[in-house]
Amino acid sequence: MIVKQILAMKSGPDRVVTVPPDMTVADAARVLSEKRIGAVVVSADGNTPEGILSERDIVRELGTAGAAVLARQVSEVMTRKVVTCLCGDGVGEVLQKMTDGRFRHLPVVEEGRMLGVVSIGDAVAARLRQLAADRDALEGMIMGN
Repeated sequence: MIVKQILAMKSGPDRVVTVPPDMTVADAARVLSEKRIGAVVVSADGNTPEGILSERDIVRELGTAGAAVLARQVSEVMTRKVVTCLCGDGVGEVLQKMTDGRFRHLPVVEEGRMLGVVSIGDAVAARLRQLAADRDALEGMIMGN
């Protein structure tokens, strides 16, 4: 299964939730809570990823700076090095990038434009579907179907 197929299976109108870099961390945390998501892409124009802000980023900063971090701008707290993937990347490649980078969200970027975000949950679900299809095919071959 490839990223393009994973994106097609995702539901909802908010394929990419972005926040501007000058938004406060408190407001970004509110977005995460309201959307029930674990990360947002930081982008001034809504198309080009400048960073990513996850729940983990916020908690790490809360642990070191305390509640004062909530008044800071997202750009001060976000992860700046954004690893991305392409629509043609396989689910195995996506999972490997996430494992190697120790993160759970991967923006999908083609020709400089964000098309979506693949979470580790999306990638694992796709891999499980892929394994179930392989199992069914093998059972069909064994049973002569």
